[in-house]
Formats: sequence, structure tokens, C-alpha cells
Amino acid sequence: LTNPAGARRQLMGVFAPDLTDLIAHVLGELGSKSAMVVCGYGGLDELTTTGPNQISYYNDGVVTTYDLDPLDYGFPGANISELLGDDAPTNAAILRGILSGDVTDAKRDVVLLNAGAALVVAGKADDIAVGIKLAREVIETGAALDKLEKLITFSHQIA
Repeated sequence: LTNPAGARRQLMGVFAPDLTDLIAHVLGELGSKSAMVVCGYGGLDELTTTGPNQISYYNDGVVTTYDLDPLDYGFPGANISELLGDDAPTNAAILRGILSGDVTDAKRDVVLLNAGAALVVAGKADDIAVGIKLAREVIETGAALDKLEKLITFSHQIA
């Protein structure tokens, strides 16, 4: 729960829905300005399109806990098998495919859903629907892939 980087805004996933509210309160006590603690359907530690998700959102000293159904955001339901990755090179290729717009399947939907939530926590979107729209635009314009490439270049320079 402690963050050596001193992040005051964060999206955190947990494996059990009964932990979201507790951890959101703890993050608030530890100085978070905004935090979202999520538990995906089936105990996944991220938002997922496989079923309903639980969210506890800490903002302005208040924790609000609610369920998020991905169908309400226009995402078709997915099976967990559609979201599985593989080894590091395969997962890197999947990420590049999502950010380049070449991958538009359930994996992209999960990225959009989680990015939408992260943009709310970052204060860049008023709600998850707006965050999803912004995330989609960043991918479609190529800005997301450009940032990834810059991060890779930078990490190679300092290695």
C-alpha cells in the first residue's frame, strides 16, 4: 500500500471484493488525493469485461463503492480465455497491437476500461465513460503508441 514514488493518485486492483472499501479508506489515510481500488469479476485484480466489477473510489475524503457492469459501457462480455496473455515477447506484441490499433478484441476492451478508470483517478476525466472515450482517442491518434516508444527509448538510454 505504501508507494515509494509518493503517488497521491492511483488505481489499484485486489483479488477480493471485500477488500476494495477497506483499502480505499487506507489509501485515503495514507495521503492519497484520489484512488480507485477495483476487483474484477472472478477475483481478477483489474477491471474486466468478463462480468461485473466492484469499485471503491476515494475522492475528496469520501469512499464510494459500487458495481461496474462493462455492458453498460458498450463492451461485449468476454471469456477469460480471450484475455489471457503468454510470455513477455507475446505480451509486448499484444500491447503494441492494442496501441497501434491492430488489436481490437477483448484485450483492447480491458485496456480501455482500465485506462478510463485511471484517467478518472488522474483527474483527466469526470467519469469512466469519458475516460474510455479519451483513452480510445489517444490510441486512435497514435499518441499512446508514441508514448510507449519514447518510454522504451528512454529506458534503453538509462540502462
